[in-house]
Amino acid sequence: MPAHDFVSPDSIRAQFSAAMSLMYKQEVPLYGTLLELVSETNRQVMAAQPKVAEALRWTGEIERLDQERHGAIRVGTAEELATIARLFAVMGMAPVGYYDLSSAGVPVHSTAFRAVHEQSLHVSPFRVFTSLLRLELIHNPQLRKLAQGILDKRQIFTSRVLELIVQCERDGGLNASDAETFVQEALHTFRWHQDATVTAEQYQQLHDQHRLIADVVAFKGPHINHLTPRTLDIDAIQLGMPAKGIPPKAVVEGPPTRRQPILLRQTSFKALQEKVAFSDAQGSHTARFGEIEQRGAALTPKGRQLYDRLLDATRAALGGAPAEANAERYMTLLAEHFAEFPDDLGQMREQGLAYFRYFATDKGLAARGQPGRPTTLQGLIDAGHVHYEALVYEDFLPVSAAGIFQSNLGDDGQADYGSNANREAFEQALGLKVQDELALYAQSERRSLQACAQALGLSAL
Repeated sequence: MPAHDFVSPDSIRAQFSAAMSLMYKQEVPLYGTLLELVSETNRQVMAAQPKVAEALRWTGEIERLDQERHGAIRVGTAEELATIARLFAVMGMAPVGYYDLSSAGVPVHSTAFRAVHEQSLHVSPFRVFTSLLRLELIHNPQLRKLAQGILDKRQIFTSRVLELIVQCERDGGLNASDAETFVQEALHTFRWHQDATVTAEQYQQLHDQHRLIADVVAFKGPHINHLTPRTLDIDAIQLGMPAKGIPPKAVVEGPPTRRQPILLRQTSFKALQEKVAFSDAQGSHTARFGEIEQRGAALTPKGRQLYDRLLDATRAALGGAPAEANAERYMTLLAEHFAEFPDDLGQMREQGLAYFRYFATDKGLAARGQPGRPTTLQGLIDAGHVHYEALVYEDFLPVSAAGIFQSNLGDDGQADYGSNANREAFEQALGLKVQDELALYAQSERRSLQACAQALGLSAL
């Protein structure tokens, strides 16, 4: 089949993201309420802060803001992880980054499946934080064997979606009809299943070991446990949630409030108590919740090192993990420590703390043929020939992800697994190397400089 008959992976991803959002809205009505609050807040921010709207126009993010989503799933076996990687590849999504959550008491390690090129991200920024259960961290050998046996019996993919994955890999793409079928068939993997695959007693055993283990093992598939819209003001969302009947978690995860946001800030509402049918009784399960995020500048290794140092210092000063009881003190300490991190794009750029995108301005384009015009990047910026904006952070923060997970597991969901990072084992299960997110940001910045130089008729910048 000619390649021009194939639907682009970016388009399939956009279709899947829209279908997933519709499905989740039907399954979790509060998610629809959350979307309304986020949309309302974003409109207010852009009306009140024209500079924010202007920055989004420069980067093109204004066009993707309303459809920006990330989801999260947890799979149980290496085979499930490897197959989900092949499913996401049909949609142009690659595994980026390795996250060890065991050090925060969550028995999983994870990656983020997403598009890797800025043009693809512009079409659809949809990303899925995907975690693999680490059965080796279950200390009880009988329980570990029980969990493995249950997982070995299940099939989380429809036969048709598996056929379409093979077809796409063989032919190099899918036509419009097959792409539509693929989206609908793939959705089945992410649906909520009310019928559990275990008895009430088995569920309780898994639950008592760790709530997340029960969530992964006891059901027919890795139901999407949250979908996350992007807001421009997470503090306004945090304040506005109770009025909509949505109780927020005590602390916003990530950096403090800033004029120039960095990395990722997240909050959530408590997981829903849902009725389930065990194989021998009726019961309930807590799994799916709502989350909201605010994304800021992607930091360089130097910037990330500073961020990690300031976050560690804040938590050390607090003397423990942030929770409802110490939330106010934590936010005060966070703001105090992060005063050391420059809150100005110019300073962040000069100090090499963040990645940027560069744009040729109308003034720069008009001066293309002029003798004596600036030819260095700084000279072009000073002359107004080049404009820059921070590259948006497309990834996740392990401490924040663990904080969100734990807030929805409750205080009795805490566990101590020590630090058990094992990227090699994760990549072996995945069947792929995970990509380095910092290298991707550096490449994106470099491409924008090359495009700028070309637009301005310069050999390089």
